[in-house]
Amino acid sequence: MESLLAVSHLQTAFDTDQGKVISVDDVSFSLKPGETLAIVGESGSGKSVTALSIMRLLGRGSHTDKGQILLEGTDILKLEEKQMRDVRGNQISMVFQEPMTSLNPVFTIGYQMCEAIKLHLNQGNKEARASAITMLRKVGLPRPEEMMDEYPFALSGGMRQRVMIAMALSCKPKVLIADEPTTALDVTVQAQIMRLMKELCEEAGTAILLITHDLGVVAEMADRVLVMYAGQVVEEADVYTLFDYPKHPYTRGLLKSIPRLDAAEGEQLESIPGAVPTRYQSMKGCRFYNRCYLATEHCRDHLPPLEDKEAGQLARCWEVGRTGERVGEEAHE
Repeated sequence: MESLLAVSHLQTAFDTDQGKVISVDDVSFSLKPGETLAIVGESGSGKSVTALSIMRLLGRGSHTDKGQILLEGTDILKLEEKQMRDVRGNQISMVFQEPMTSLNPVFTIGYQMCEAIKLHLNQGNKEARASAITMLRKVGLPRPEEMMDEYPFALSGGMRQRVMIAMALSCKPKVLIADEPTTALDVTVQAQIMRLMKELCEEAGTAILLITHDLGVVAEMADRVLVMYAGQVVEEADVYTLFDYPKHPYTRGLLKSIPRLDAAEGEQLESIPGAVPTRYQSMKGCRFYNRCYLATEHCRDHLPPLEDKEAGQLARCWEVGRTGERVGEEAHE
């Protein structure tokens, strides 16, 4: 099956007082129709910047220096802004982690929903209102007709996020980017929102690019997983392989830090020592070197390539494959 979205060698940078800082460095991946691809990693790993680069919503002083972002064969980085506005919301939509910053507080829910529908689907006022009400009902919101005339501040966080999902899917996009869509919500509402989003996307055949740090959500939602660290992809695999046989030491550390129901009383969670480097573009070798238990001098001085380690499972590590470790067993001991 051909890729719906293909990102190749993407590099995104920010201009700062200290010079150019590269936030996303040589990132490549593809997304097939109907697939859910999760991008995971700590804060500062470049997950959200990757998503904003795809949407071309980077702020002032930020720019994409290299790479391609192909949507059904068209490089959207080369589109004029007017053409890109036709892509946003129509072919690619995005759900952000805090809906209150995405919904305009001075316009009603109905106005904001109908604006996108009229723009992209060329519907009149009456038809657009009917479509909006149908979408609000689909996402499980009560009394959708009345809610059309309410303002965002009158809704709870979970209801606002449902509105954002309704808006994002109202034009039946081919790709939905969900950037930490449940971070601001309580646990029970999180599960409802994720289940709802998955069901609606399956119904419409929409592919999902899920940005998250929650590995429980990844296990529930994803088909494939991309692990990012310090602006680079360090591992890529299908979700079952990644959880059972993680290759990269960083991935292993993330999985070991997940709380377990069978943990002994008083047992402490494992953690990855240190923190993500901030000026990693000046590092010659592996960016995980200072935190890695497998690190050697070769790792410090030479950047490992992202390469196939076994049956399509990619990892960026010199040591993986040399030791013959099957660290899935180790991770579950």
